[in-house]
Amino acid sequence: MNERSVHGKRNSAARKRETGPGHKAMGVDPGLKEANQKRLRRIEGQIRGLQKMVEEDRYCADVIVQIVSVQEALRGVARNLMKNHLHHCAAMAIGSGKKEETEAMYDELLGLMELQQR
Repeated sequence: MNERSVHGKRNSAARKRETGPGHKAMGVDPGLKEANQKRLRRIEGQIRGLQKMVEEDRYCADVIVQIVSVQEALRGVARNLMKNHLHHCAAMAIGSGKKEETEAMYDELLGLMELQQR
């Protein structure tokens, strides 16, 4: 198995603790999960609306405004996921006292922050 961090570097700490790409979260806040599921269902409806707008040749600016709305809604889901990640996965890795695991988590978090800034 070839586990890699968001930077593409080998992430042996993630492999050892069975987290990282392809694994389950260390913990999931039920309230955040429910909020994310509701938000994603709403986004799904917005996407269907966008498809219809394009199909009906709606005014380009109107379509772009709706796309920006969907992007912001997705950023909200990402913020909730980051909050959960910090409370559970990152807290466990950083609090483990294992230098390799802590450094791998710092790298992962920095990579995630860079991705969110794009």
